[in-house]
Amino acid sequence: MASYAGLNSADPLSGLSENEAAARRARGEGNNVKFETSRSYKQIIQQNVFTFLNNVLFAIGLVLVALGLYGDALLSVGIVLLNVVVGVIQEARAKRKLDQIALLTRPRAAAIRDGAEKIIDPSEIVMGDILVVRAGDQIVVDGKVVGDGRMDVDESLLTGESDLITKRAGDEVFSGSYCVNGSAMYEAQKVGAESFANQLTVSARAFRQVKTPLQTDIDFVIRVLILLVAQMGILLIVSTLVDQIPISESARAAAVIAGLVPNGLFFMIAVAYAMGALRMAGQGALIQQSNAVESMSNVNVLCLDKTGTLTANRINLFELFPIDVTEQVFRRLIGDFAASIRTSNRTNDAISEATKGKKREIVEEVSFSSARKWSAIAFNEEDMRGVYVLGAPEMLQSQLQADVDLGVRGDEWTGNGYRVLLFAYRPEVTPLYDASEQPQLPENLIPLGLISFSDELRPEAEKTLKAFSDAGIRLKIISGDNPHTVAALAKQAGLANEIKAISGPELAEMSEAEFEQAAEDATIFGRITPQQKEQLVRSLRKRGAYVAMIGDGVNDVLSLKQAHIGIAMQSGSQATRGVADIVLMNDSFAALPPAFLEGQRILNGMQDIMRLFLTRVASMALLIVSVSVIGLGIPFTPRHVSLISLFTVGIPTFALAAWSRPGMVNRGLVRSVIHFVLPAAVTLALVALGVYVVYFLVTLRGIIPGPINTVQDAIDLEALMGMPVSEAVLAAQSYATDIAQTVVTILVTLCGLLLIPFVEPPTPAWAGGDVFSGDWRPTIMMLVLSAGLVAILIVPDLRSLFELSPLRLLDYVIIVLVAGVWAISLRYIWRARLFDRFLNLDKLGIS
Repeated sequence: MASYAGLNSADPLSGLSENEAAARRARGEGNNVKFETSRSYKQIIQQNVFTFLNNVLFAIGLVLVALGLYGDALLSVGIVLLNVVVGVIQEARAKRKLDQIALLTRPRAAAIRDGAEKIIDPSEIVMGDILVVRAGDQIVVDGKVVGDGRMDVDESLLTGESDLITKRAGDEVFSGSYCVNGSAMYEAQKVGAESFANQLTVSARAFRQVKTPLQTDIDFVIRVLILLVAQMGILLIVSTLVDQIPISESARAAAVIAGLVPNGLFFMIAVAYAMGALRMAGQGALIQQSNAVESMSNVNVLCLDKTGTLTANRINLFELFPIDVTEQVFRRLIGDFAASIRTSNRTNDAISEATKGKKREIVEEVSFSSARKWSAIAFNEEDMRGVYVLGAPEMLQSQLQADVDLGVRGDEWTGNGYRVLLFAYRPEVTPLYDASEQPQLPENLIPLGLISFSDELRPEAEKTLKAFSDAGIRLKIISGDNPHTVAALAKQAGLANEIKAISGPELAEMSEAEFEQAAEDATIFGRITPQQKEQLVRSLRKRGAYVAMIGDGVNDVLSLKQAHIGIAMQSGSQATRGVADIVLMNDSFAALPPAFLEGQRILNGMQDIMRLFLTRVASMALLIVSVSVIGLGIPFTPRHVSLISLFTVGIPTFALAAWSRPGMVNRGLVRSVIHFVLPAAVTLALVALGVYVVYFLVTLRGIIPGPINTVQDAIDLEALMGMPVSEAVLAAQSYATDIAQTVVTILVTLCGLLLIPFVEPPTPAWAGGDVFSGDWRPTIMMLVLSAGLVAILIVPDLRSLFELSPLRLLDYVIIVLVAGVWAISLRYIWRARLFDRFLNLDKLGIS
């Protein structure tokens, strides 16, 4: 524990004692907050179990139970419960792992206890604690500034305004804001539920939660299907009332219709996100937004701040170049300046390390700001009197004395990738703040010399940049340094020599249209302010780019919130980590190419899953409507739907999600649906309709050879069936329906299994609906599931469980032959693009 002497205050504040803090906590004056790092277990269960569609199926299940149809109720709800259990387990595993990692990035607070500064968890803060805040720190409770410190605060998460607000003694500060420049102490006055702290993380992330294209597509598909099912449900209700259908039959039909909505899609995307987050945790990336990994696959522009991302944040003083003073004097002055500054940074630390200066009493100070690009201190000692300024040469140039020549040394350093700063002074002590409390740069500055710094490239920088370039992702390197310095470093990292660089002052002179064009054309952006970073990201998005932004400093918060995906370094400021979707745990953006590939994996897997789900839904909906129109009832029972769902989407989709691979992503959902789903669903519905009608009529005619036109026909039927004619006809129709339903259920299940090799073709012969993949695992799974289907058909108890009637061997042969012919015909339709050409997709430009 370091002894605390205040922020250069003449009257240091000692804070509370540990005993007093404990007493206040016992009185209920503690900051009893719980920082949520992910969804709670309760939320996971609620969001998996109590969805709208699940609730509908649960209600139907209760009706079936009330009617005594326990088996139908179990199987109608059973698949949903299976999905829920697996989903909850998968997400709970991911939550445990991510929570363990997230502990490393939760905000911390510096409190003064017993006269010494102590790092504590925000939950340990009590009313009256004196807290220390420095640049980049998060203000975790509400309070009032005390002492003689000064800081610039970003309250954008609370107000939406990005302007910095200067805080001095007596000013209020609020949790949810961040210290950007300077340092100060504040007294905790509102803690626990009275402050914003409980909502900080949630509000910061909810502020920029963006649905991915995949989520938007799935939402659209689900809404369309809900409308379709709602229409069919209304027709069922009307039919029940008009035709006086028994409640039990209506409930069974309602279960079939409700089962058409692919509620498993929401479940599968949650599982895919959880699995992706878990994989990325092993790569050193903490996923704070569940959809961030999948979102990475959409990125085509990556913006990164040079410092801390391209370079290793290890800045070393390279060389001093005195101007009109000796090197000894220059070294002493810059050393004392660095030793005296209240709010240090890495550049200042590098100067202090190399010069070993003496700490002096200061009159006034302006901390470094990424927007101003300079810092200043006023001294009033005999051997160091005046205002001393350290900043970017181009930012100080206008305030230098007339006819000052800085020479060419600075340009030479810049061209070789060194960062260059100018140290200048004014002999008189002048105010550093104007009447409105805004920093002002003194006039008539006299240059003392130039300082160069070397930035060490990260070892993985070249390989990582190449990986993104090879993936077709355009890079935009944004920095507060000179653009030529940044360009030189970028070339060292492997970027092409012909890269366009532009500076912040140049951008400031441009119109909005010119700015947007420059954002599109340039690769290197130097001397950029935080507001310009945000504008660059906004301009790129406006031009249709899907933008990821990497940053580590509090000056990156605005641009991270503006990007589709915000990525922060673990060692970065609390502000940056708070709004980021992804935190790189080892400060290495080498974890990003795997994240991009993981996003492709999720997207490819979900597209395969969507094809299976939508083919099942569309084919069954078409078949149900068609059979109902011709007056033959509903072609499935709830148990049949459960069997079809289990074998064609329930089990396969889990495997496809686990086995999905990265690779080029087909982003055209509409074309994908039309090319794969429409031919498969329409042809399967037509084939199944034909088989259903044929089996119904043939079976019925086998019992009732012909129409009952005479009394003798009725007598013969009564003798054959052993019951009255009316009951005999109903029994015959019921039996024919059972046989037709059984045949169609087996056929649809088998055809659904045959679709699995088509979504992941193991050989070129299977390619048609999708490109050749060479992965045999889905095909092997299809064979195993087919064996499982055969087992159900052979074992009487299993067959009865799913309400399947026993069939002749010939019937099974016919089903297999029909399924085989359908699969071969479907492959031809896909390859010949018959539906695509019929619908003129190319001319319509549907992607």
